[in-house]
Amino acid sequence: MSDPRFLCAQGLAREAGKLMRRRFEDRSSFSLTFKGHQDFLTEVDGEVESFVKKRLAETFPSDTFIGEEGSREASDSVWIVDPIDGTSNFARGIPHFCISIAYLKDHKPNIGVIYDPMSDEMYAAVSGGGATLNGVPMKVSGMTDIRSATLEIGWNHRSGVPGYLSLLGRVMGLGAGTIRGGSGALGMAYVAAGRIDAYVEQHINSWDVLAGLLMVQEAGGHVSDFLAGEGLAKGNPILACTPALRRVLAETSGIGTPE
Repeated sequence: MSDPRFLCAQGLAREAGKLMRRRFEDRSSFSLTFKGHQDFLTEVDGEVESFVKKRLAETFPSDTFIGEEGSREASDSVWIVDPIDGTSNFARGIPHFCISIAYLKDHKPNIGVIYDPMSDEMYAAVSGGGATLNGVPMKVSGMTDIRSATLEIGWNHRSGVPGYLSLLGRVMGLGAGTIRGGSGALGMAYVAAGRIDAYVEQHINSWDVLAGLLMVQEAGGHVSDFLAGEGLAKGNPILACTPALRRVLAETSGIGTPE
């Protein structure tokens, strides 16, 4: 794929990943603060976002930018970036985090790139061009039996503890296995790669999910209509899964429609 934005996004993700890994391996190189309850922040988040934003502005000056830590300017040609998805893991020395870069054209996901610098895994997708992991095509798992499925259920404060526990209980009541990795972007990428069968979260922000949403679609999976309403600006629920589990998970989670 020779799309200059697609190539640029992958190159930037890899460069940013090197920076993230270098800082991660030197625990004394950053300090930890909190944006809110259990909402971790390091100066590395801002450093990575500033680097990516600057390079995108130099390369595509007419595009706008939405970042988790900084300016948020939507347009018909906009980049949406989470500099470190999984900051709590990064801050605590757990090597499960990534950078997520999405590009929307005319309000539709066109490019998605997620890079895990600790495992050197590049997940990438372009609309109509499929999804790949380190250049190899990805496909969702094809799982058909919820009792044999493994799901990630993302945690967020907006839905609260009762809502999260209720959803967890309903899903486990179906016989499914559950995990929580602490990175919604990597959770979505794992669905696209067939490593898990679904990712569900009752509220997630656009910078966490848009790159992975395109990947799941391009890998043959189902995703709920995340961009409905004010999804881009304020977030929405997300259900991403292998197609045969759509009905049962939509009914169980209340996210999206069964068909």
